[in-house]
Amino acid sequence: MPRLAVFALVVCALAVAAAVVSFVQGSWLGIVWILMAGISSNMAWFYVRKAKMDRARREGSAVAG
Repeated sequence: MPRLAVFALVVCALAVAAAVVSFVQGSWLGIVWILMAGISSNMAWFYVRKAKMDRARREGSAVAG
């Protein structure tokens, strides 16, 4: 898994934990943390897909060439 995807997943997990703590304490600031978790999970998904496509492109060019 690409390093940026791992970092994005770590940020996502921390944002979810911060949202839970925020909501348990009665703060509506947890909504911001939920949005941050959504953005970071999308970034992780993007970097995983990008790495797969790059790997397939390299393997395809190695076979063709």
